[in-house]
Amino acid sequence: MRRRNVNILLTGTESDSHTWNLVYLQLLLEELGHRVHNLGPCVTDDLLTAACTAGEPGLVVISSVNGHGYRDGLNAVRALRRDGFTGPVVIGGQLGVAGTADPEQRGRLLAAGCDAVFDDGDVNAFLEHLGSLAGRHGTRAVA
Repeated sequence: MRRRNVNILLTGTESDSHTWNLVYLQLLLEELGHRVHNLGPCVTDDLLTAACTAGEPGLVVISSVNGHGYRDGLNAVRALRRDGFTGPVVIGGQLGVAGTADPEQRGRLLAAGCDAVFDDGDVNAFLEHLGSLAGRHGTRAVA
């Protein structure tokens, strides 16, 4: 069975200037054999949709640690879906200012078009989800 390396577009949210979360995820995903295009922090919805149009990623990963990920992520996924991007989109990190998962906000993200929400920052759950994406295409995950 061949390995399926995913072309991943990694991005921060519009209001989040943190970079170490993005660097960590990029290195982790590249170590697993995936190709990663890291847009960096403070990415506007317009920049994100343009990057998806230009690069046609197999997965969009939105990471936020400033506590505004629920709000910014909702805007980003709505913009992607409105622009016609149909690929998988996931978001994770510290998404709320309370520091705990918010089921109502999670539901809004899923209803808007996120395929998965990792609002507890669980990297292992994210990697399992990544493996399931590869499995849907008849191949096994790189992990």
